[in-house]
Amino acid sequence: MSPTAPAGPPARRADVEHGLIFVGLMAALMWVAEIVDAALGGDLDQYGIEPRDTDGLVGVATAPFLHDGFGHLFGNTVPFVLLGGAIALAGLARVAWVTAIVAAVAGVGTWLAAPAGTIHIGASGIVFGYATYLISRAIFSRSLTHAAIGVLVLVLYGATLVTGVMPEDGISWQGHLFGGIGGVVAAWVLDARAPAAAAPGLSRRQARPQRRRARG
Repeated sequence: MSPTAPAGPPARRADVEHGLIFVGLMAALMWVAEIVDAALGGDLDQYGIEPRDTDGLVGVATAPFLHDGFGHLFGNTVPFVLLGGAIALAGLARVAWVTAIVAAVAGVGTWLAAPAGTIHIGASGIVFGYATYLISRAIFSRSLTHAAIGVLVLVLYGATLVTGVMPEDGISWQGHLFGGIGGVVAAWVLDARAPAAAAPGLSRRQARPQRRRARG
């Protein structure tokens, strides 16, 4: 069996396109859900995250698609598409895994930590996770390109990241906080570089970098 050749530019472009389509479809589903919710008089919002209620665990999957009106939805859609699109440049698998990790950490964290008797909806937890992923991944990947993107995201969204985790009535700051934590977790899981292995045929002593002697 002959070795598989690395994916060329056409395959790479297709992977990026699929990632962008994934982000676009998620945003479209949010709008469809809000249109249906408006027609039903807000009945879909009951499927948000209800802290420490076992039935409310369904909100971990559904809450990002539910919003408190079209103003709330529009405010989340723009950064969701921009930040998600930036992650999608690394391909479909990357943006899908980042989304899954962030949604899980944000959802479960909110379910555990938010006050009982509340319902949490909205995609802002994922938006915060996308932002912190883009900011923190350079720490793990050691990529200058990732660092440049992270600095840009920090400049654009840094103030929002800080103010968004401050306790405020009517705002799911817990979702923001745990979404941000989820972004860092995703960067750690997906972008951490493995230590370089020693070259074949070299002993551990030979593989070590040469050290200069210094007299005390």
